[in-house]
Formats: sequence, structure tokens, C-alpha cells
Amino acid sequence: MKAESPLAQRMRPRTLDEFVGQQHIIGPGCLLRRAIEMDRVFSSIIFFGPPGTGKTTLAQLIANHTQAYFESISAVLAGVADLRRVIEEATERRSLYQRRTILFVDEVHRWNKAQQDALLPHVEKGLITLIGATTENPYFEVIRALVSRSRIFQLEWLTPADLELILDRALADKERGYGTRKIRLDKEARQHLIDLAGGDARNLLNALELAVESTLPAEDGFVHISLQTAEESIQRRSLQYDKNGDAHYDTISAFIKSVRGSDPDAALYWLAKMLAAGEDPRFILRRLIILAGEDIGLADPQALQVATAAAYAFDYIGMPEGVYPIAEATLYLATAPKSNSVGAYFKALAKIEEEGAGTVPVHLMDASRDAQGLGHGKGYLYPHEFPGHFVPQQYLPDGVDGAIFYQPSNEGKEADIARRLAVWRASQEARRTSATSSENKENDNSFVDPSRGK
Repeated sequence: MKAESPLAQRMRPRTLDEFVGQQHIIGPGCLLRRAIEMDRVFSSIIFFGPPGTGKTTLAQLIANHTQAYFESISAVLAGVADLRRVIEEATERRSLYQRRTILFVDEVHRWNKAQQDALLPHVEKGLITLIGATTENPYFEVIRALVSRSRIFQLEWLTPADLELILDRALADKERGYGTRKIRLDKEARQHLIDLAGGDARNLLNALELAVESTLPAEDGFVHISLQTAEESIQRRSLQYDKNGDAHYDTISAFIKSVRGSDPDAALYWLAKMLAAGEDPRFILRRLIILAGEDIGLADPQALQVATAAAYAFDYIGMPEGVYPIAEATLYLATAPKSNSVGAYFKALAKIEEEGAGTVPVHLMDASRDAQGLGHGKGYLYPHEFPGHFVPQQYLPDGVDGAIFYQPSNEGKEADIARRLAVWRASQEARRTSATSSENKENDNSFVDPSRGK
């Protein structure tokens, strides 16, 4: 079975010196490397990173170096019953042989909260040293108490140089790789395999294995792997994109920030990545509609219309042609003038939350019900009866009159709004100044000095 196992499994590093990549955590002199070499892995560890970057391999290297009993389970297959067995055996092993137990849990994020809680007290007491591996952010997918008792090591995608070294080793290794076979790997084919592996060593080795095993030797005995063969073996890049994971949120964040930052090329790149990875187009369209209001607003009022029209068009025609309205909306919003002035709403909301909602001025109240009895609506000035369809009058409650929330930008169509609004606000300020002056004068006249009557 070992001889017939996949190439990626056979080529797993057996020592720290064979391990490729992740030099920031496993390089010479690094804390983790020292702990492994000295068998001092006492505190729990969580390896977090993309697939094919060495999480499981590091756990196996720890198993090779430690005198502790090493138990390995998969969170996909194991449940509470399996965990209970591990704990019972670890308890017996500690009491009878004073031997530590290291438990490696692959895909630890797959365990629900109850399963993780069941492990927590035994990690806390030191009965079990946990080594977890996950492709998801442990700060979101692993319970906080378990994270706080663990060291988090984040692994990164392997570099092209790392992948090239792994590829060369697989071709040269006579025991586990293809060192005993004659293989001619064209330069273009090599580059294609490395480029499209996407930083994933497993993806690279699986593609190499498929190319070698599916190609018959030529007359000279060599297995010739051309660019065409490589393209057939790894037809598309392996996209790290889980709809519920970090890659999902990071990519949509990059997309939105690119549109907001007026970079249409970057916006199309992230859009293409999301759609190629199977992201729900409606999710993307919802975010574009939000962006049209949040980041463009009145600088280009048509932006919201374009975004909503794209959503309607997509629902009408679906994929694959539905990519056109999505791309059109992306480009329109990315190249539109930007303004976040619509966020003034939250300033008004904060005012209400801080001071409470003011009373509606009498002249703004509904005159259709209580005009005669209570005088509602009395004194209201109808703007359309005045020049320019504007007349200065109070619209905010007493105590708030004169507050300014909306500050238009000078971008796009909002520049025209800014000019009109400046005139209107000047008229309103003149009204308030006049009203204040009249009120003060009225108060002065109402005071009578008693001594003047004598």
C-alpha cells in the first residue's frame, strides 16, 4: 500500500531538513523548529493555512521526533465517542507509564462547539497536547478558550521556488519518486505545472503523477511530458476559495476596495476569481448595489440604477451570459466619480441616539386632521409658490435647527448639488439670524424698569 500510495503521499518530508517552505516558522533557529528538535512540544498548537502547504506534514514530523504517544484523528470522521476513547487511553498511559499524549486533529474546524468543548478540559489539565490543522481562520472557527490555550502558526502558499524544488525532488527520488524512470519534462511544461499549482504542493505532485502515469514511453524509453500533456494534467488553477471561509471574505473585500478605489482592472480580476471559483453572482450584485449608495451616491445617481439593472438582468438571463451585466456594473461603478456623503444618514442617527428625537414643528405637522382644532400646519410656506421653488423656513426641531449632517463632495453631479445647497443654506442661516434678532428685540422690549414709572 505504501508503494502504491499517491506520489504526494510518498513524497511527504520525513525530516525537518526535507521540509520545503514556511521558513518563517520552521527555518533554522525558529521557535517551532527548536521545540520539535528538542521534543519540547508541550503547549497545544494550531496550524492554519491553505491546503497543500505542509500542515499535516509538520504534525507527522512532530510525531517522528517526540517520545510522547502520538494519536491522529480526522475531525471529518471522528466524533465524541472517538475523543472519549483517546482521553481514556491517554489517562491510562499517563498513570501507568507517565507518558504524554499528543493528539493531532486534522480539519479541527469541522468539530462543532460541543466536540471542541469536550476536548478543552483535558487540554487545560495537560493530559493531551493538541495539534490542530485547519484551512479556516481558527479565531473564527475554533472556540476562543481552545485558541487561547494554543500557539497559532500560520502557513503560507508555497512560492514558485519551493514548488520547483519539490518537483525536482519527485523526479530525482529513486525510492519514493520517479528517479528510476526516464522522464523528459519540457521547460514550458515545468513552468505550467508550477504556475497552475497555485502554491499547493499536493496539487503539483498530483498533476505530475497524472502526466507521467498517463504518458507512454517513446522509442528511446523516455516519458516525454510536453506543454500539452501538462495542460491536460492540470487544466485550471486550483483556487483557494471556500464560500464560508477567509478566502471568500478576503476576495470580496479586495473586489469592493478595488471598485471603491477606482481601479477597474483590479476589480475585474477579483470578479473573475470569484465567479471562476463558483461564488454566487447574486452575492456580488448585492455588494455592488450597496457600494453604489455607500461610495458613489449623488456623485453619480445613475450608479445605483446601473447596479440594480444588472441584478435584474442577471435574474432574467442567468449564467453564463449573465456575466456581462455584472462586469458592466463593475466597470461603471469602478470608473464613476466617488462620494461617501450618503453616510451623513449615520450622523443624523447618532444625533437622535444621543439627544432623542425632537418634536415636529407645528407648521410641518399634518394639516389634514388637526388644522382647525390644534393649528397643525399653520404657517407652512409652500416652496413652489416662491421664486426658484425655495423658501427658507424651519424644517428641523427646536434645538436642532441649523444642524448640518450632509456635506456634498465636489465630485461629479454632486458638485452641482453643493453649489445649490450652499445658496439654500445661506438663506436658512439668514432666516435663523433674523429670527434670533427679532426674538432678542422682543425680549428687550418686554422688560420694564419699575423705577422709570416714578
